[in-house]
Amino acid sequence: MVPRMKLLLVEDDPTMQATLHRALSRRGMEVTPVGDGRAALAQWAAQPPDAVVLDLTLPGLDGLQVLQQARTRGLRTPVIILTARGTVGDRIMGLNSGADDYLPKPFDLDELEARLRALVRRSADPVASNALPPSVQQIGAIRYDTNSGAIYLNGEVMEFTPRELALMHALLAQPGHAVTKERLYELVFPGQLDVQYEAIEVVVYRLRKKLAGTGLTLMTLRGLGYLLRTDA
Repeated sequence: MVPRMKLLLVEDDPTMQATLHRALSRRGMEVTPVGDGRAALAQWAAQPPDAVVLDLTLPGLDGLQVLQQARTRGLRTPVIILTARGTVGDRIMGLNSGADDYLPKPFDLDELEARLRALVRRSADPVASNALPPSVQQIGAIRYDTNSGAIYLNGEVMEFTPRELALMHALLAQPGHAVTKERLYELVFPGQLDVQYEAIEVVVYRLRKKLAGTGLTLMTLRGLGYLLRTDA
């Protein structure tokens, strides 16, 4: 008999907690629901689950504090952050604090279940845990998670301004191919008609400095635009 996945569900909204508890239990999981940050950390330490679904907005300790303290204590349980906060900055903060995955609300239960089971499989299999998930691309020395938008260097999330990150996302979507200056301007400065066209060059200059040592070069192709090229 296959053992049931033990899941710690940390969600302070009573309706959402009850809905998830019922739905995930029906899918064969043994769910322990908790609605408070401090109680979640205590439960996590006392009876480590197979996976944790963690909301960010919690009383007592917020989700990021719970996650940071758990990792400091050596609790390596796979964690998927489930929250209404949907900005790239929030995602990066969660991933940088030790989360393994991120799913913004509203979400699909089938996707949540699939991600949880994938996280547990990777954590249980030393070979699989070292393999890149389908959403992660290795380009030079950096890793790009297409689900979260986070960009990693040596296991740490790289810090970019919103405009630098928008430029990186546009280039990483077509690695090795040129993206026109016009297209990059539209993506980096959407709807900002008061920004001069040459401002994209300032963002490119700053980004080049941050990419030093990553195995990637941001090239200018006159008349074509910009592209990311691996040094190899």
